[in-house]
Amino acid sequence: MRITDIREATAAIGSEMSNAFIDFSQMTISVVAVASDTIRNGKPVTGYGFCSNGRYAQGGILRERLIPRIEAADAADLLDQDGRNFAPCKIRQVMLSNEKPGGHGDRAVAASAVDMAVWDLVAKLEEKPLWRVLSERFNGGAHDEQVLVYPGGGYYYPGKGLERLREEMRGYHDQGYKAVKMKIGAASLAEDLARIEAVIDEIGSGGDLAVDANGRFDLSRALAYGEAMGDYGLFWFEEPGDPLDYALNAELAAAYPGAIATGENLFSVQDARNLARHGGMRPDIDWMQFDPALCYGLTEYLDIVETLEGLGWPRRRHIPHGGHQLALATAAGLQLGGSESYPGVFQPFGGFADDTVVESGMAEPGEYIGIGMEAKAAMFTEIQRLVGA
Repeated sequence: MRITDIREATAAIGSEMSNAFIDFSQMTISVVAVASDTIRNGKPVTGYGFCSNGRYAQGGILRERLIPRIEAADAADLLDQDGRNFAPCKIRQVMLSNEKPGGHGDRAVAASAVDMAVWDLVAKLEEKPLWRVLSERFNGGAHDEQVLVYPGGGYYYPGKGLERLREEMRGYHDQGYKAVKMKIGAASLAEDLARIEAVIDEIGSGGDLAVDANGRFDLSRALAYGEAMGDYGLFWFEEPGDPLDYALNAELAAAYPGAIATGENLFSVQDARNLARHGGMRPDIDWMQFDPALCYGLTEYLDIVETLEGLGWPRRRHIPHGGHQLALATAAGLQLGGSESYPGVFQPFGGFADDTVVESGMAEPGEYIGIGMEAKAAMFTEIQRLVGA
């Protein structure tokens, strides 16, 4: 068994929307296909992957470093102990060989796209859904039939006022979502409070609303928002300051009575360990949001979950960022706290399979073989256009 081809391409997911830190008009992602020499139905069994939104495509790193290392490796060095399937941990080791420690940024994103494709391939070769493979290998065979899901939305758009924000959130409820998320931090505190209150009025409960500052605030502004929002009883206050400013996060956690969520822009086991040790995060109320399509991939994400378990963090306090089928499968197979969803943004890559039904804020992972890329028609058509055989 061997890998016969690895292809990468850049996909555009640009939009006029923005959060508190960036606009998405030039946003891109990397798409990867990993083909094997196993033939089924006249075609090579192939895994597909992409990196999550927010960090841009990583074509140079993929073409110049990561992919050539995998292609140059002995086939046996990429296989599991029985030689019957590929070993994601070994492939990660090969593609990251000769890389210095630290600086977990763009190369983590590049590796994630490859790693997603590898796990898709592994599950396809086993002829099982990825969530079932994860359940059997890392969760004693247990899994969740349904997963809590929430839509990432509430972005700033030119000319978008309170009524359009209300309409957006009402639309998510009509789609079956219960908890929703909106952006804050790109307006004044008074304007954001008006936006928050409008959404709470629309959905009926602050406990079903998460707010996301995307790392915008310094300490004084984070504390001011925390104090102003303290009585809303929000689902969580997400990424209030720079993700590496653990002191800011810890001081806010000491002052803010509600839940804090962060981690999507931290990309390694080392980052996760430092957040748990120094960020003031509370395992009984706060949320870890590491993204299996940004943090060197699902392989590293599994190490992060295990590491944080050793530091007292239950799996149910993890809700992976990303809003795609990989995050949903990971949450179901490992019995995490839930998964983000992108039903309306970052298309065609955002969101779940076309036939996924969201009811009372819960979704089933589906019985798709592999991750389920093929079950999201518009996305898979674009993947095939970019990296198809």
